[in-house]
Formats: sequence, C-alpha cells, structure tokens
Amino acid sequence: MSGGAALVFEGVTVRYEAGEAPVLADVTFALGESERAALVGLNGSGKTTLLMAAVGLVAYEGLIRVCGTPVARRTAAEVREKVGFLFNVPEDQLLFPKVIEDAAFGLLRRGEGRTEAYRQARVILDGLGVGKLAERPVLHLSHGQKQRVALAGALVNKPALLLLDEPSAGLDPPGKLALARLAGRLDAAMLMATHDLDFAGRLCRRFIALDGGRIVYDGGDAAAVRRMWGMEEPVDGRSSPLTASSE
Repeated sequence: MSGGAALVFEGVTVRYEAGEAPVLADVTFALGESERAALVGLNGSGKTTLLMAAVGLVAYEGLIRVCGTPVARRTAAEVREKVGFLFNVPEDQLLFPKVIEDAAFGLLRRGEGRTEAYRQARVILDGLGVGKLAERPVLHLSHGQKQRVALAGALVNKPALLLLDEPSAGLDPPGKLALARLAGRLDAAMLMATHDLDFAGRLCRRFIALDGGRIVYDGGDAAAVRRMWGMEEPVDGRSSPLTASSE
C-alpha cells in the first residue's frame, strides 16, 4: 500500500484518554506523490488530530508512514524534515519578531546562508501576496497576513508533503486566490483539512470525509460531501466551485 505514497495510514486509532471513545478510529488511506486531497468534516470529526498524528504530535495505534518512513518517536526529526505543516492558529508557529526571519527559519536551520535563505523566503512571500511585509514585525499583522507568513515558513523547504489545517481561514478573496494559485503549482503531496469546500474544490480532486473519527467517504465526487452536509447543488448552470480545476 505504501509504494510511491507520500502518506499512509493503516488502521490508525487515537485516544487522548484511556477508556474514552477514540478521536480517530481504524483510519486507513494512502495519499500518492503529488496528490492533493481535502480532509473534510464538521467540528470534532478528527481532522486536526489526524494531521497531528501524521507528524507524531499525538500517540496512536496502527501504522503511519511519511514518504516510506514509519512515524515514531525515534524518527520524528526525519519525518518532520519531509513535511510542511500549517497549524490552524498561525501564532502557534510564528517564532520570530520579523516576517522575513520567520519565513526563512527552516532554511537557516538547515544551514543555508542568510542571504540565500532570505532570497528564497522572499520568493515564497511574494507568491503568497505578502512580499511587501517581509520587514514588518509579525505582531503588526492581521490574522490573514499571519496565516500566509506561517504558510511561507511551511513551504520554504520545498517539503514532499504538505499538511494544512484550515489554510484559507481568515483570508480575504484575493488572499485565497493567491494561495490557490501557489498551491496549485506545487509538486508536493497535500492533505488539507478544511471547512471551506469552495476553496478545497479549486485544488483537490479527492475528498476524504471524517465523521466521529471514521472515514465515511473517500472519493472524487464533491457533490457527495455537499449532500452529507445538507448543502444544495449549484443550479445556475455555472461550474460548481467544488469541481476541481487545473489552476
């Protein structure tokens, strides 16, 4: 199952407390190289827990592999070098006073020289529409701006796998468009937890739906997700924003 896969879950169960109902229950799926999938579900369905388990931030039963490497305490550093992770709350991963310092941190940590690291970070920031903020203090940014800076930090190392937790949250329409265009050009595999079905449909041809910690749908029919959530299909004759595009 893991041949050529960027991410594999096999029978994964997560419990935060012994004896309690599992937050994830027997979750099994594989994400291929360069594949983009939307992880959808209502609040409390287990989306964030699944992403955290993928990089060893929560204990789990079963098997998880990232680019062939089993996720375990001893492999945590190796796994996280292969992953770009965007938290739902950007403040949880913004560590430095200035935008450019935060965006370039991953490259500096790998030993890249400051000049080159800053150059590459500016390219990513420009692509997300926030290049002009490079010298700004992080504390002076709006939530949406912080979200894009945090995403720049996740992208700068060119990871093989992107795990994004509500990446469009707090973004205005131009910000969402910039993010969709940039993400659409990436070669990395991507698993995006989101409530924003319209945004997900711009990037993803696969939808994995969680309910009560279990996968209840895994396929390419975005309309199935709408039906599960009681949402009506578009009736004006235009292409549904949930129809995956090549943008």
